[in-house]
Amino acid sequence: MKANKIIFPVCVGIIVGILIAFTVNTPGEVDPETYTPAVYSTIGALLPPVIAIVLALITKEVYSSLFIGIVSGAVLYANGNAELMLNTMLFNEDGGMIYKLADSWNMGIIVFLVVLGIMVALMNKVGGSAAFGQWASTHIKTRVGAQLATMALGVLIFVDDYFNCLTVGSVMRPVTDRHNVSRAKLAYLIDATAAPVCIIAPISSWAAAVTSSVPDDSSINGFAMFLNTIPYNFYALTTLLMIILITVLKVDFGPMKKHEENALKGDLFTTEARPYGSVDDEIKNPKGAVIDLVLPVIVLIICCVIGMIYTGGFFSGVGFIDAFADADASMGLVLGSVVTLLITFCFYMIRGVMSFKEFTECIPEGFKAMVAPILILTMAWTLSGMTGLLGAKFYVQGLVAASASALNMFLPAIIFVVALFLAFSTGTSWGTFAILIPIVCSVFEGPESYEMLVISIASCLSGAVCGDHCSPISDTTIMASAGAHSDHVNHVSTQLPYALTAAGVSAVGYLIAGVIGYFTENHLAMIATPVTLMILAAVLIIIKVITSKKQAS
Repeated sequence: MKANKIIFPVCVGIIVGILIAFTVNTPGEVDPETYTPAVYSTIGALLPPVIAIVLALITKEVYSSLFIGIVSGAVLYANGNAELMLNTMLFNEDGGMIYKLADSWNMGIIVFLVVLGIMVALMNKVGGSAAFGQWASTHIKTRVGAQLATMALGVLIFVDDYFNCLTVGSVMRPVTDRHNVSRAKLAYLIDATAAPVCIIAPISSWAAAVTSSVPDDSSINGFAMFLNTIPYNFYALTTLLMIILITVLKVDFGPMKKHEENALKGDLFTTEARPYGSVDDEIKNPKGAVIDLVLPVIVLIICCVIGMIYTGGFFSGVGFIDAFADADASMGLVLGSVVTLLITFCFYMIRGVMSFKEFTECIPEGFKAMVAPILILTMAWTLSGMTGLLGAKFYVQGLVAASASALNMFLPAIIFVVALFLAFSTGTSWGTFAILIPIVCSVFEGPESYEMLVISIASCLSGAVCGDHCSPISDTTIMASAGAHSDHVNHVSTQLPYALTAAGVSAVGYLIAGVIGYFTENHLAMIATPVTLMILAAVLIIIKVITSKKQAS
């Protein structure tokens, strides 16, 4: 309550302080196309996301925190000029909210969200979710089994992280609820098997993003390089191992421990926030069957894969791998989800479990269920746009370029930390790939440096996924909250200690790999992979011992 009472004066104070600090630099007339903001390409360019993230963690209120971050970014960009600030925040072609919503990629993701929301409403309406939950309760008998099943489904849906988050949440939420797994824990399981799985899957939208980030004038085969980075993607590997270990060993720490303890008592949320209200209520339709949930999910997977390779030109003669590399994930997911929606409707009508009127009633219900993530996504995209307008990426490029002149053996660890910080601040791992991969390719040129290039690219991918995983303004983090029907701030605060634990172990792994790779050849640096995984296991065992002693005392 105290945090909620201070949010308004804190926010006003931040805005006023920035205005006072930068008004002195404001010219009488401003041409937004020819001038440069005072903080351009400086550490001040990272201030807006930092403000938004800190406020969200302190106040537990994400909407106003993101909005204050956007306003701060617009003020900094306009050097305190109020007119330019408003125009920048709303109408700037590179970062304004209106243009972000007009972007075809972003609107595709929003449409995909809405269609999946409708799909969930349909499956609930016919009783498919309840039937699946009842079936699963006879086959998945423990909390450990429910959590491992959630991970297994997340690993199977490796095509795209957005699709992964919402599908796994829709399918597994009834199962984890029956076994008293907290919504925060479910959100973590979803988030930890979304991007980390996609970044080590050769056939995924993420593989396409990495491949396309390699400079065109480079002699490096982007897809081959991506395959070589998989064993060195320490954050993805440690995160997946971490899910298994914390589930089997029953290790919970940080805020998550409280959420799990309360869930065992019947409170799945811990806090008062219930962002999805009655959407969670299972409908006991006597006609509902497991097939009413399973078949739409299978069709959705197939249609989304077909949609993605279609956008990549597969049906025009392009190879399967190349089609995935050139796919438009947003367009492909929209096509796949819309076709699935139509097939699902026909299937339910044939089975006689739904009328046309009930189908139309589910459309607004599904849209309303996705209002919260759509609002957060819209503001997150705008905040990322403000950060881009302030030249944050050029500041980060300078940091990496300066590090490159130092000892190359430490560069993988440095790149990991820089990528983590950049993705955390901007909420985009793909944007981080686009910024850092060309820099890394220019640092390690020639066949003699290929091993270090692979390790460094892997550290870039790993750090970007980690930062994306931790960031409250990341698309994937937002959708994991939506998929689990968890309060967004609860999800961020509970998963942060887990993600940082894996990040710390990964950083040590890149120090080891960098030193070995610098002095040796023939892939000897791959020794660092099992060493890193063993370090994680040791850390979690130590945490379990410490938490057990505290609980006993």
